[in-house]
Amino acid sequence: MKNVYPVFFTKAEEVILIEVPDLEILTEGKDMTDAIKMARDAIELKCVSLEDEGITIPEPSAITDLNIKNGTFFDDGETIISFVDIDSTEYRRKIDTKTVRRNVALPSWLNYEAEHAGINVSRVLQEALMRVLKVERNF
Repeated sequence: MKNVYPVFFTKAEEVILIEVPDLEILTEGKDMTDAIKMARDAIELKCVSLEDEGITIPEPSAITDLNIKNGTFFDDGETIISFVDIDSTEYRRKIDTKTVRRNVALPSWLNYEAEHAGINVSRVLQEALMRVLKVERNF
């Protein structure tokens, strides 16, 4: 899922404080570059977690519906609202690298041929699935 969420960035004394109101996320970054990275990571993690729990992911608020004065860190420094883009599908591919065991039924003669040719059937199946699903390996 790709989306863009509004994020409050508050410049405090030594860090940038981050709030994503739509997802109830609070975090921080060392500087603005790090803050955007931290916000993106936190949003993508939250979206993947919600998907795994079968919970509907909240839609981003319109920026006109947000008021920085209602932000958690409003009194801690100067606050701006910016957008952070996310791709939870891509994030899942990066973090979910565990393998899953699946039983596959093959005709005996085909299994025999594959074994004698030294073909890794699991690898061939993975490559075929990625081709059919039009996805790429990210590692």
